[in-house]
Amino acid sequence: MRKIKIFGDKKGKKGLQFKIKINLWSVLFGLFLIIFLVPLLLSAFELKNTNTNVDISQVVSDAKAGKLSKVTIEDNRLILDYKDGTVKYSIKEDKDSFSDLLSKAGVNPSSISYKVVDQSLSKTFGDIMGIVLPLALMGVFFFFIIRAQTKGAQDIFSFGRSRAKLFAKGRQQVSFNDVAGVDDAKKELEEVVDFLKNPTKYSKLGARTPKGVLLFGPAGVGKTLLARAVAGEAGVPFFSMAGSEFMEMLVGVGASRVRDLFAQAKATAPSIIFIDEIDAIGRPRGRGFFGGHDEREQTLNQILVEMDGFTPNDNVMVIAATNRGDLLDPALLRPGRFDRRVVLDMPDKEGRLAILKIHARGKKFSRGVKWQRVADRTVGFSGADLENMLNEAAILAAREGKELVEMEDIEEAATKVKLGPAKNKLQSKEDKEITAYHEAGHAIVTHTLPKMDPVHRISIVARGMSLGHTLIPPAADRSHETKTHLTQEITAMLGGRAAEELVFNEMTSGASNDIAQATRIARAMVVDFGMSNLGPINLGPQTEYSEFGAPEMYEPAQVSPAMQEKIDNEVKKIIDSCYKEAVQIVKKRRKTLDSIVKKLLVKETLERDDFEAIVGVKRKD
Repeated sequence: MRKIKIFGDKKGKKGLQFKIKINLWSVLFGLFLIIFLVPLLLSAFELKNTNTNVDISQVVSDAKAGKLSKVTIEDNRLILDYKDGTVKYSIKEDKDSFSDLLSKAGVNPSSISYKVVDQSLSKTFGDIMGIVLPLALMGVFFFFIIRAQTKGAQDIFSFGRSRAKLFAKGRQQVSFNDVAGVDDAKKELEEVVDFLKNPTKYSKLGARTPKGVLLFGPAGVGKTLLARAVAGEAGVPFFSMAGSEFMEMLVGVGASRVRDLFAQAKATAPSIIFIDEIDAIGRPRGRGFFGGHDEREQTLNQILVEMDGFTPNDNVMVIAATNRGDLLDPALLRPGRFDRRVVLDMPDKEGRLAILKIHARGKKFSRGVKWQRVADRTVGFSGADLENMLNEAAILAAREGKELVEMEDIEEAATKVKLGPAKNKLQSKEDKEITAYHEAGHAIVTHTLPKMDPVHRISIVARGMSLGHTLIPPAADRSHETKTHLTQEITAMLGGRAAEELVFNEMTSGASNDIAQATRIARAMVVDFGMSNLGPINLGPQTEYSEFGAPEMYEPAQVSPAMQEKIDNEVKKIIDSCYKEAVQIVKKRRKTLDSIVKKLLVKETLERDDFEAIVGVKRKD
């Protein structure tokens, strides 16, 4: 649907600008109505003006009776002014003149004052407009019809043009100073910038500059931000396009857009092409429903040819990003296409600290904010999570009318990012008490077990799908999991159920998620990690991993019913042992458990300092 834009006057940069969008078909429909209704309206107006109040014979009778004071003649129309002040209208025949009508009736024409108004010019103009106006309106109507058809034809032929967004040289404000937490990836991409800035430095030694860089990592770690930083540092044109934007219903459109995109990039070389979410078009060929005629495969084939075909592709760097690198076609990953594959991980503690400093710019924080503690508390947060957390903290502080963002705002924002906002859910006294003992059971068992991390927060405030939570962030970034730590983690998960059964001599449905997670860890210990009496044997599905470490192909587990029974027994043995230990801990520390619950029912949320004031500081092994 075409649209016409009409812009009003601008008064300087801050002047008022009017922008009206008019639907083209509405305009055409309006012209159609004008063309066919104007003649009808003119006819109706003419009929109205020719309506007679009195017949011509009555006019003659009134003239003979001396009732008329003045008569104005406009062509065939008579305007009659009577001596009593009334005004009437009449009409005469074309061939008759008013003086002849009076003479035939025996009335002296000189006895009546009448005036003839010349209407020849206006009548001629009206006749001309009656012919020209419909023709002009018809011309405008057909002009818009032809114009719309021409635009539509142009749109059809423009399907194959690239729709990449171009960020011109010097207009990209992001630099490597705005990226943190991915230092290894930054070093790789700093070389890419050097390739674009100083190509002769490498060509002198016969080195071939990489043609493509693939950024692989989970969502939110900064893949797109890194690509923008490369463009900002290199100071070259940056063409950005998502993988899904190549696809259309028409066959061949994707391949055509790829050709047009590379043609534009070569014309402005040195330049960068950034393809976000490349897995949308880069999946292995031959697995589609349409075979070789699959539009996605044709698009991928064209990318392969453009990146490493017969035509030279110098000084055009292709950067692609995906979080599903295991799904890409092997031909796309070979040398000559994506020569470099940069894997981005979740930031470690130092990385999180650097990211927090970047996103803290422009926000006002209290001096009481402990950034080291925030970095410790946010293990597992991506860069996007951290940015969202600080933004939520600023919103929360502003909503409460604070001048500065405080530590408690950041704590609440971090919890909101991971667990959702707090809900004012009405609970009975019994439900709150059950929830309090459940969460206190988790906390007391976690605090007692030596390999578990310190308890950061206990809360009986409902968030998301849970009625409460016990927050135990890792004290450090852990690369390996030990059997001891996994066993104690299961024990801590079952601490809530143990506390419920001890205090209320009853089981509730609140432990369902804890039981599911504990069972999953115990089964992984048996079938994947070999941490049971069955020995170091992989008894689960046979999995092939890609070079990115993601699962690529699954084969169902080939175990006998007898072996499956042994697996189930080992899983049950681990769960029973851990639950028994959790019950013993809760029984042994019942008084402490009651103290925690008593405080929790009053405050609803206990931070680490409040909790350790009751149970003591956790000892370190």
